[in-house]
Amino acid sequence: MSPAAGRRPRADALRNRERLLAEADAVFREHGTDAPLESVARRAGVAIGTLYGHFPTRRALVGALLRERNEALFEAGDTLRDQTPGEALRRWVDLVVTHAATYRGLAAMLADGADDEASELYASCARMADIGERLINRAVTAGVVRADVTGADIFALMNAGAWTREHASAEQAARLVAYTIDGMLKP
Repeated sequence: MSPAAGRRPRADALRNRERLLAEADAVFREHGTDAPLESVARRAGVAIGTLYGHFPTRRALVGALLRERNEALFEAGDTLRDQTPGEALRRWVDLVVTHAATYRGLAAMLADGADDEASELYASCARMADIGERLINRAVTAGVVRADVTGADIFALMNAGAWTREHASAEQAARLVAYTIDGMLKP
């Protein structure tokens, strides 16, 4: 281990990191995840090299921004076992759709991150998919959902719902999700 690796970060480096995260949140909410990272650095009052020193890739920056939100989402997903299988599945999809539409372009980043083990978003995507898979298995076992519905179907639905929410409206996304889940339910 290098001497620098064991040291606590300097106070100014921590402030820079926090400013970068705050400004990235503002820029991504306003312009989406494709916004120029130079805008984030400029708004934070640092050089672009400082941004890349903290976050070597756009996905690393987005992953850092989502860390707390992801944990809250996963905790909410874990509490769904107290609901009926159908209610739990609907609630999980709604939670993830809302989460994945935090920033325009995030749904596409998450979809890409789900298949890329090197991505900073992979672990979170895998955890979201795992929770969805468990909820689907529970709903299938309970006879609520058709046996041919898979976790991959739910992941695709969540991404489609988030994309629709980003590009149309929350109401349109909710209708799309509701119609699709209704089609997955056993008659």
